[in-house]
Amino acid sequence: MTHPADALITITQRPDTVFASGRGSWLTDEAGKRHLDLVQGWAVNSLGHCPDVITQALLAQSQRLVNASPAYFNRPLLDLAQRLVAASCFDRAFLASSGAEANEGAVKLARRWGSVARDGAHEIVGFDQGFHGRTLAMMSASGKPGWNELYAPMPTGFLKARLNDLASVERALNPRTAAVMIEFVQGEAGVVLADRGFVRELRALTAERGVLLIADEVQTGIGRCGTAFAYEHFDIEPDVMTLAKGLGGGVPLAALLCKEHLNCFRPGDQGGTFCGNPLMAAVGLAVVDAVCSDAFLAGVRERAAQLSAGLQAVARDHGLVGERGLGLLRALELPVPCAEEVVKAALALAPVGLLLNAPRPHLLRLMPALNISAAEIDEGLALLRRALREAQL
Repeated sequence: MTHPADALITITQRPDTVFASGRGSWLTDEAGKRHLDLVQGWAVNSLGHCPDVITQALLAQSQRLVNASPAYFNRPLLDLAQRLVAASCFDRAFLASSGAEANEGAVKLARRWGSVARDGAHEIVGFDQGFHGRTLAMMSASGKPGWNELYAPMPTGFLKARLNDLASVERALNPRTAAVMIEFVQGEAGVVLADRGFVRELRALTAERGVLLIADEVQTGIGRCGTAFAYEHFDIEPDVMTLAKGLGGGVPLAALLCKEHLNCFRPGDQGGTFCGNPLMAAVGLAVVDAVCSDAFLAGVRERAAQLSAGLQAVARDHGLVGERGLGLLRALELPVPCAEEVVKAALALAPVGLLLNAPRPHLLRLMPALNISAAEIDEGLALLRRALREAQL
């Protein structure tokens, strides 16, 4: 008898566990075993699994209007765009379905602006180890090793600098440069943070050279870092920002935001069949309203401090390298490349399992729900200690 997964195109190695339901910080598999989820769909489920606010938004909107076509306005589209503009430093918004799609839109916008305002400037400067999505263009924009050859020939016009090295950015800039694209926290690289001073100098440099600064906040936006958007930590304003993951709280939703003077797409330049559909926009509005409040964000910062302190204690007690992160996007660095073994050991714990992510062989990444409780963090840290012992750390 064939395995049910034989019907799927192979894209990654998955454990045999099949999840059947979820609630809050917990997932339950088909065998009835519960797992404390510190991955949450790679920082997607900002309010955890199946939160009432999303269920209610989906139900109410599905009974009203699911898709009117992007050729027409719908109320959730307008309301979410206005809410994002009001919560940020931007003036215009375009809704899409994925982070890669939003980032593609940002590059298109920068190149359209470059053709109009910068004598055809089109190159985008990104950063080594950066990650912007899995379309061909976004693989070229990313700095993940090997991606520039995987599906050759790759789209051109993407240069790389080094994070926290302003001189490398200066060397990459030239008259053809339209924008610099940055993640303030490089999640896929292992939760590598941009230095505050570097970001401020980068903003000054791009402004001086007349180059756009694009903030890829697909993973860091919508409360993940303890503020509505990560750029707030650096006291700067980007020209363009992209959002996804936590914006939809579990449904496919993304956004591209820009300043008014960059609203330069001509009709027909940009679009998409599901862009701004009312069902997803209604969910996004509910998520933003829930997350982007002072009280909720204060709670994120409290839980982030608790998780950081707990991970530091784990690192001390188990002889690990240490922990780092911003808000509830954290990494635990191991002394040897055995992160996958720890992930497997955590999944196999009984009677309760733990879900972790290993973006690098020596790193564990933790991305819990933003409303995880203090007790659940303590339980997660205890389970993590057990998994480390199972992996002989």
